[in-house]
Amino acid sequence: MKFSLVIPTLNAGSLWKKFISALAEQTLQPDLVLVVDSGSSDGTDLLAEKAGYRVHRIERESFNHGGTRQLAVDLLPPTDIVVFMTQDALLESPNSMKFLLKCFAHKGGCSVGAVCGRQLPHINATPIASHSRLYNYKEKSNIFSKDDIPRLGLKSTFMSDSFSAYSIEALKKVGGFETSVVVCEDTFLAGRILLSGYKTVYSAEATVRHSHNFGLLEEARRYFDIGVAHASQSWFIEEFGEPEGEGFRYMRSEVRYLLRISPVMLPLAIFRDVLKYVFYRLGRKEKYLSNNIKKNLSYQRYFWKNECG
Repeated sequence: MKFSLVIPTLNAGSLWKKFISALAEQTLQPDLVLVVDSGSSDGTDLLAEKAGYRVHRIERESFNHGGTRQLAVDLLPPTDIVVFMTQDALLESPNSMKFLLKCFAHKGGCSVGAVCGRQLPHINATPIASHSRLYNYKEKSNIFSKDDIPRLGLKSTFMSDSFSAYSIEALKKVGGFETSVVVCEDTFLAGRILLSGYKTVYSAEATVRHSHNFGLLEEARRYFDIGVAHASQSWFIEEFGEPEGEGFRYMRSEVRYLLRISPVMLPLAIFRDVLKYVFYRLGRKEKYLSNNIKKNLSYQRYFWKNECG
């Protein structure tokens, strides 16, 4: 089974050397590593070439979460599986890649179309960032199918391109990544893969270190973008339901976690969650907002520049 690894990059910084070292230690190596670099000025692209990766350079303003990933898929030579990672996700175990890929050998009925690995918080993660990873990335693996949608709703589309793999066959069948969404290209793709009859897998054995210590406004703006993405893909909400119920479950879990780990952070966490919800709802109503307001509310400001020409 041939597989390729794709990494979109932009000024990866000090973590990039660690990324390259961790990948070199994997017991299962990709047939090709393709880096799509959006105009790095810190030598990220040059280090990638030195490591033996193929580098494809694009203009920074042309980057698009879904479109750039689809571009990478289109650039690949014949392969069976494409693995996607982000530049700030560090492979935790020498067997992480092997555990991710072995999920495609599952024989429980229909084929597996996509696999998502487990993300552990970085060593310097705040309690709030740590809870986010521990809540979303459980210790137990899981398999999702179309039959799980009525019970799990949005949770059945769980996916993250920080460490995930897709069957090329499944990608082609569903038409690849959405190329005009600001974020959530991974969950939309997982949703279409499920609806087409494939299964998706969450592998708790395949681990990376990946988390973000976002500030209040940074995270709120990310949720504005999620709201925009959900508003632009009405089929997704119609098929998988609204996210509010899961959001309240997350808040309850966060309160319990912080009461044990860091009670002093609880007021900040609650305010943060309220702000995230407000920005998400604003994103859902983005068609009523001016482009200037959307640029100021969005974490992906470049997207609105592209959208406006």
